Amino acid sequence: MSGYTPDEKLRMDQLIKLRRQWLRDQELSPREPVIKPKAPGAIEKFWSNFLQPRSLWRLYTYKAYTAGVFTFTRLLIPAWVVHYYVKYHVATRPYGIVGVKPRLFPGDTILETGEVVPDLPESHH
Repeated sequence: MSGYTPDEKLRMDQLIKLRRQWLRDQELSPREPVIKPKAPGAIEKFWSNFLQPRSLWRLYTYKAYTAGVFTFTRLLIPAWVVHYYVKYHVATRPYGIVGVKPRLFPGDTILETGEVVPDLPESHH
């Protein structure tokens, strides 16, 4: 006996046809899924109006952002660098920055307080 019996062949053809139909049914049309859109809630409605592309708040936010970036990068950072350089490298003010403290000897006057350094006590050795 070679090949399928007529009943087996009919059954195989039916299965093949059903599988093909099932695969075709899995493809969605452009109109699917057919679900009614739900009404937006209060928060969703607010954000949908708030995030419109040419809304006034976006323009002002952009202007504030660009002004802030300009201020920070072109004014504050360079001012800080100049201030640092002048304070620690150029300042000629006395005692503004002291690299090495000057030596004090008996009888010298301390400039900050005006005190006079007392003489060393006499010792036996």
